[in-house]
Amino acid sequence: MAQGVTIAGTGSYLPEKILTNDDLSKFVETSDEWIVSRTGIKERRIADEEESTSHLGSKAAQKALQQAGMAAEDLDLIIVATITPDTLTPATACYVQQQLGATKAVAFDISAACSGFLYAMKIAKRMIESDAFKNALIIGAEKLSAFVNWEDRTTCILFGDGAGAAVLRASEQGEGRILATDIGTDGKQTHLLNIPGGGSACPITMDNAGEGLATLAMLGKEVFKHAVTRMKNSANLVIERAGLQPDDIAVVIPHQANLRIIDAIASRLAVPNDRVFVNLHKYGNTSAAAIAIALDEANREGKMKRGDKIVMVAFGAGLTWAAAAIEW
Repeated sequence: MAQGVTIAGTGSYLPEKILTNDDLSKFVETSDEWIVSRTGIKERRIADEEESTSHLGSKAAQKALQQAGMAAEDLDLIIVATITPDTLTPATACYVQQQLGATKAVAFDISAACSGFLYAMKIAKRMIESDAFKNALIIGAEKLSAFVNWEDRTTCILFGDGAGAAVLRASEQGEGRILATDIGTDGKQTHLLNIPGGGSACPITMDNAGEGLATLAMLGKEVFKHAVTRMKNSANLVIERAGLQPDDIAVVIPHQANLRIIDAIASRLAVPNDRVFVNLHKYGNTSAAAIAIALDEANREGKMKRGDKIVMVAFGAGLTWAAAAIEW
């Protein structure tokens, strides 16, 4: 039997600045009622200019390490999931390693948008199971405010900044463990949600710098359709692989993108809404950070007790999707 992997600690960090729907209505044509009725979002956090993605991630990581009772210098592996890296190279994880003083940790980034934290969880789980590493720090961190077109009311209302983290290690007798994971991709849908400029396919130049190409663009209705189907299928897959039934699940932590999507997922999984964790109204969509932040908040609020079964499920640009079933 493969070595079990447990979540030893969680952490999250949200910038202090709050941007409410009413604040947004002062510079784009929108309103609190319009945003809440369509998304469920009331406010989001915005990082300071000097706060980069790595800074957000490091602060979340410090809390996760503290809860896990682990020193940064004992870390073997750091994986940062982000679509808003500090720099194209080196990886944001390298900056996090430096900031934490995790001198012996291998550090790299992955880019799977909103599914990134659960992608990182699957990768870290497999690496610990294979005995390549004893432990891992996985982080979802985003400074989406740096990549939002603040004149586009269809997208700027949705996104916020923040970071979440978890420490994974080999489980001991009687501890919880990650029961099952799933990840997937449909590259035919890359056009539905992307940042078209800033990479090698479309570098930002003097000629196109004013066109907003390095900001998020989305076809919302199409994304919605794919999100519900893919998240339902992925969640059902890990539930089945873990040998669970809907009644066994104490908490569902879905990606925090839109309350309508969350309600649709709960309905399709036959899980009551009171078992579904939601913090979307406070933070908006923080992409790879969303599930990581929600996991930490649910943990610290005592939503899960030892032995509880929880399911996390996400969906993002790529298109990507991912799910995990966990015994807490």
